[in-house]
Amino acid sequence: MSEPIKIDVWSDIACPWCYIGKRKFEAGAGLFAGNGPDRDVEIEYHSFELSPDTPVDFEGGEAEFLASHKGVPAEAVQEMLDRVTGIAESVGLHYDYDHLQHTNTVLAHEAVHFAKAQGKQLEMKERLLKAYFIEGRHVGKVDSLVELGEEIGLDGAALRAALEQHTYLAAVREDQAQAVAYGIQGVPFFVIDGKYGVSGAQDARVFANVLEEVFTERAKAGAGAFGA
Repeated sequence: MSEPIKIDVWSDIACPWCYIGKRKFEAGAGLFAGNGPDRDVEIEYHSFELSPDTPVDFEGGEAEFLASHKGVPAEAVQEMLDRVTGIAESVGLHYDYDHLQHTNTVLAHEAVHFAKAQGKQLEMKERLLKAYFIEGRHVGKVDSLVELGEEIGLDGAALRAALEQHTYLAAVREDQAQAVAYGIQGVPFFVIDGKYGVSGAQDARVFANVLEEVFTERAKAGAGAFGA
């Protein structure tokens, strides 16, 4: 049995394309797995902050944030929101921009690292994205992050202590430094098998094809090692 193909993903909780890209990659991994045996993947998420200067409590909705904080012309805001909402719907995600609560995401990233240490990183990443984009919940405060963590079976008291003491802040900064080293300027960004970079929320077939290419290369290298 071959080792799973490692997928390192840089993304932000507050990135709409990251959630869409997550779904498209999952679909692509499913197509890849359907091509034959031993086509497993191992996913690890890494921290990236699109807007680290965002306040924990931003007064206003998505339109105000894009117009005032990101400098997007007001007339273009609704068109952008309609477009991303439609694409999200196409992969089964029902974004609710009317109730979305903008916040700084560094604590959420710390929570993801805590969950990783408990073997629940994938569950926590999904829970935070759903809470932010679909449920309109606040993901920038300790109390709300503890509640979300407990929902997936994490120890709330331990999570609270880790967040209050910023136990995993250094891990967040390490992820961000690695992103700089890789030259990553936007997310989602997928590093496949440590050597192939895929940027953006690509179609599922794109991910499936890259994974199959890596799988084929591994098979050839293994055959060569045995003199075939």
